[in-house]
Amino acid sequence: MKFCLFASLVASATAFQVAPAAKASTSLRVNELELGVTEPLGVYDPLGWLDSEPEAFERRRAVERKHGRVCMAALVGQIVHANGIVFDGYLSKSSNLKFADIDTSCVGGKILGGLTQIPTAGLAQILALFALIELAWMPASQYDGDYGVGWFGEDIVDEEIKARKLNVELNNGRAAMLAVFGNMVGEAATGQTLAESWADGAILGINMA
Repeated sequence: MKFCLFASLVASATAFQVAPAAKASTSLRVNELELGVTEPLGVYDPLGWLDSEPEAFERRRAVERKHGRVCMAALVGQIVHANGIVFDGYLSKSSNLKFADIDTSCVGGKILGGLTQIPTAGLAQILALFALIELAWMPASQYDGDYGVGWFGEDIVDEEIKARKLNVELNNGRAAMLAVFGNMVGEAATGQTLAESWADGAILGINMA
């Protein structure tokens, strides 16, 4: 099992490889089909959707990009929370529940770990924020993924640089999706949190005890 987890991590690292950037043009447009093309798979379309449903490609790419962004943030959250870094104070004063009381695992002894400890009102606030993001701030209907904030506030005008950064984002997002899922599966299979697996070397198949 440990070897499989390690092999999965090594395999997912290939997602960080960047495909050649698209050639520059005066239109500053990037070919979405060329983004995320990683050797040796090339354009990975085992079900032939590019031929049978070409009109759906734009939406699927938008979904992939957004899920990747969410998972990159989620992975950072998993690492931070698994190391016991939490906000001070109360998550819910009325329930006498502090941030430090929330289970640091993804799954823990429950189906969704610490998520099930959050009061209903807190979950409602989270869902309301999701709805605001999906419907207004970063609408799901906007497939290009450009929400007017630029790259850390900077507009990229060079097409080759833009293509490279979009490639990096897309492939890092893919790696993050694998990593988040891998962390959850690893916890369910071993009973150890991410921090515990790193501490005793289990994540690399090494006994640190």
